[in-house]
Amino acid sequence: MLLYNSLSRKREEFVPNVPGKVNMYTCGPTVYHYAHIGNLRSYIMEDVLEKYLRFSGYDVKRVMNITDVGHLTSDADEGEDKMLKGAKRERKTVMEIAKFYTDAFFADCEKLNIKTPDVVAPATGCIDSFIEVITSLIEKGYAYEAGGNIYFDTSKLNQYYVFNDFREEDLEVGVREGVEADTNKRNKADFVLWFTKSKFDDQELKWDSPWGIGYPGWHIECSCISMKNLGEYLDIHCGGIDNAFPHHTNEIAQSEAYIGHKWCNYWFHVHHLNTNSGKMSKSSGEFLTVSLLEQKGYDPLVYRMFCLQSHYRKSLVFSYENLDNTVTAYNKLVAKTASLLSEKDSSAIDTESAAALRKRFTDALDNDLNTSLAITALYDLLKAKTNAATKLSLISEFDTVLGLDLIKAAEKQLSQKQEEATPSDDPFIAEIEAMIQKRKEAKKAKDYATADAIRKELADKGVTLIDTAEGTKYKIN
Repeated sequence: MLLYNSLSRKREEFVPNVPGKVNMYTCGPTVYHYAHIGNLRSYIMEDVLEKYLRFSGYDVKRVMNITDVGHLTSDADEGEDKMLKGAKRERKTVMEIAKFYTDAFFADCEKLNIKTPDVVAPATGCIDSFIEVITSLIEKGYAYEAGGNIYFDTSKLNQYYVFNDFREEDLEVGVREGVEADTNKRNKADFVLWFTKSKFDDQELKWDSPWGIGYPGWHIECSCISMKNLGEYLDIHCGGIDNAFPHHTNEIAQSEAYIGHKWCNYWFHVHHLNTNSGKMSKSSGEFLTVSLLEQKGYDPLVYRMFCLQSHYRKSLVFSYENLDNTVTAYNKLVAKTASLLSEKDSSAIDTESAAALRKRFTDALDNDLNTSLAITALYDLLKAKTNAATKLSLISEFDTVLGLDLIKAAEKQLSQKQEEATPSDDPFIAEIEAMIQKRKEAKKAKDYATADAIRKELADKGVTLIDTAEGTKYKIN
C-alpha cells in the first residue's frame, strides 16, 4: 500500500513499526459547536483509511482526543477560548457544552457510518499526563517559564518547520494577520504548554500544577493522549491539512523532544471542503451540518459518497447541484443492488471472477487511498459478466470499507415496493402520498422553498417525513 506522507512530501510504501499492527491517531473535534460537513470530510476519509487497513488484515488501534479545554485562537492568548465562547453563547457551563456537542458529533458520525475510534479521550481527563510531560520537557531544557506560563523553546530543535519549505518569517505567530506577538516568548515560534497567566480571568476549567493553577495549551494534549494510549512509536497521524501548521508541527516538536527519537512515521492530511465562495468554516456563509442536509431531504450517506468520489488530497467544492448529482448516482447503485437481490439464486460464488474484481478495488485503495477509483471498481463490478451471488458478495466486501450501506438500502427499497404494491383506501394516506409526490417533483426542479413548505404543511398535520436512499417515507405522529 502506498500512502502520501506529508512529512516527506512523497508517496511511500506503508510499513508499520510492528508487522501486522497499526497504531493510528486522529485529531478529534473541539466540542464548542456542531461539526460542519467540511470537518466531517476529514473524519470520513480517515474512517475509510482505518477500515481499509482492517480489510487488508492489519490489527488497528485508533485513538482520538476530544478538545474540551485549551483551544485558543492563537498561542499569543489572543481572541476567544473556543470552549468559553460556546458556553457564553448558550449560557451553559463549559462541561455542559462539551457533553452536548461531543454527543452531537458522534451522532453525526453514526449517520455517516464513521466508526467510533477504539479509544476516545477528552483532554480534561488527561491533566496528569500533560503535567508529567511538561515537567520532563523543562528538566531536559526544552521548555521554560515566562510571565507565569510555560513555553516550548523551538530554538533547541535542529529543525522546527518540518512540513513545508516556507521561510521562518512567513510562519511567525500562527500565520495570522493582526495577531499580537506574545512578549513572554524567547522566540516568535515558541508555543504555550501551560497557562497560569491568561487574559481569560473567568476561565472556568483550571487545575493545580507545579507552576500554579492554570490549564494546558492546545498542542500538548494530542501528544500526551497518543503516547499514553499508543506508546512512543506511532504509525499514522491523521488530521485536516489546516492542522499541519502549527498544531502538528508543535506535536512533533514536543513529542520527539520528550521521547528522544522519531515519533510518527506517516502523516495523513485531508484537504479542505470549499464552497464557491471559499473554504468552509463555522463563521462564513451557511453553516452546513449533517442535520441541515437531512432537513433539506438528503441522506447523510449521499454526502459520504460525495466525499468518496474525490481524492482526499484534493480540495473538494460543495454545492447542492453537485450533491444532487451524487443522489442520482447513489440511487442507481442502490437500484442495481436491489435488482441483484431480486435475481439471486443458489449459484455458487465464482472465485476466479471475484478475485479479479477484488483486485481492481484493492489496487485503487493501495494507490494512496484513491476512493474515486474504488467507486469506479464498484461500477465495474456491477457491469461484470458474472452471477448475482458473486456480485452481492463483493458489494458486501467493498462496503465494509466504503460504508455506503448498499445492500441494506436495497433491501429497504424492495420492501417498500412490496408495500406500495397494495394501494391504500384511506383518503388521508392518499393525501400524504400525493403531497410527497408533489414535493419530490419540487426538489427535482430545485424548488426547495416549495419542498420545505410541503414538509412543514405535513408536519402541521402530524406527519413526519423521512428521506432515505429508497425515497421519502413518513410517520404519522
